[in-house]
Amino acid sequence: MRKGAKVTMDVLLIGAGMVAQTHVLALRDNEAGLRLAGVLGRDPVRTKAFCAQAGDTVGHAVPAFTDVGEALSNPPDMAILITPPNVRAGFADALAEARVPTLMEKPIERTLDAARAIGATYARFDVLAGVCFQHRTRAASQALKAKLLASDLGDIVHVDIRVPWWRDQAYYDEPGRGSYDRDGGGVMINQAIHSLDLALWLVGSVAQVQAQMRTSPLHRMEAEDIASGLLTFASGASGVLSASTAAYPGGAESIAITTTKAQVLLQGDTLRIDWHDGRQDLMTPDTSAGTGGGADPMAFSHGWHQSMIEDFAQAVRNNAAPLVPMDEALHVHAVIHAMEQAAHTQTLTDVPT
Repeated sequence: MRKGAKVTMDVLLIGAGMVAQTHVLALRDNEAGLRLAGVLGRDPVRTKAFCAQAGDTVGHAVPAFTDVGEALSNPPDMAILITPPNVRAGFADALAEARVPTLMEKPIERTLDAARAIGATYARFDVLAGVCFQHRTRAASQALKAKLLASDLGDIVHVDIRVPWWRDQAYYDEPGRGSYDRDGGGVMINQAIHSLDLALWLVGSVAQVQAQMRTSPLHRMEAEDIASGLLTFASGASGVLSASTAAYPGGAESIAITTTKAQVLLQGDTLRIDWHDGRQDLMTPDTSAGTGGGADPMAFSHGWHQSMIEDFAQAVRNNAAPLVPMDEALHVHAVIHAMEQAAHTQTLTDVPT
């Protein structure tokens, strides 16, 4: 346990896929007294090998589990659930019934109804659940949120969300990736969901959408790799969204906010504010942490996940809301659902409440 930590908490990691190593590194470096107490995976050989590597990373033996009942026979203090969304529900049911607070990767599930069902399960058992939208933890995001909460920037007029990312075909050649059956969709629910969540956290909820979603000739995949939308926020502000994994070579996502006092640009972890009185505020990161927007989807710092995990652990300890509570994550799902419906019907569509 690191100096300053109050109590050691055992953490169960469920899933050993692409993002699992990021969570292991985050747990290794955490300053909240958290200990990786085991990994639950589907493949015994792969899970055992992953645990051996994880043990070398965190500095202690990490038990490997392939049965959820065995993994929860001595319930951990919290769990991190990172499975693909198509196998999420069964684990969520078991964790909620065992009263294990759970931080899960996005998306919660493949559809809005399925995501809401998971949320309802945790609510029924009165168990804390949160979602890992780590872009909220970036320093620039936090600084902009503070200015908006203080009303320093005036009223929000318009929001421009852009996600110009790139994934090569090899990424989509993995079975199920970019499909509705495993992933629940394409660029919106798997990549742009992060920037959309960040925009909603900063600006507020969306009431109505219009959208187009399609698959470009650059990819062989079932779901969309290009999405665009017109957003009407509940506040009355307007918005546009453009998201793609066909934008070679990929770049940093951005959120531009027009207010009555300034023009704001949040790009990656850089924040620029051009005030109407001629002043300019510029906040840049000390080093480039990457965004995962290029061909390597894991080219980003594990520090943001570390912040998410530490925040969730403190919420568990203090019986408080985490940085990303379930209801806020479900609204992101609702907006994406409305975009899909709007793209299909080509009509202005209300976001489900």
